[in-house]
Amino acid sequence: MLDDVGLGNRRLPLTGRVRPLGDLTLQLLLDWLEHRRRRWPDTANLHPVTNHQTANATSRAGNHWIGAAMRGQDAALERLRVGRQLEEAMVKGPAPLHLTEVFGLDGKTAMRYADSARALLQQAAEQPSH
Repeated sequence: MLDDVGLGNRRLPLTGRVRPLGDLTLQLLLDWLEHRRRRWPDTANLHPVTNHQTANATSRAGNHWIGAAMRGQDAALERLRVGRQLEEAMVKGPAPLHLTEVFGLDGKTAMRYADSARALLQQAAEQPSH
């Protein structure tokens, strides 16, 4: 719900966990909320994601509507999620605990991302610089 979005402390509750907002996610969220305010200035809907059907109601936008926006795009939602998790592991360091906290991953999945990031970082370090 909108009241749960913590822009000041850069936190967002998702699926029962509070997640930190990175710079890109924060900017995208701010852009969406501004679009939402301009498009539906009088909506009483407290869900952050609204559409033309839910702006005049109190229900959330459905998964089908959200997924439809990604159809035909070069990157699917799952691919974006995986890429974001691997990027986080490479930028912040291949730390499984960090990945578990940020993305709510289970330990085995976090270890796989950390191992992949470690291998990519090692590979990059071994490349001769020009």
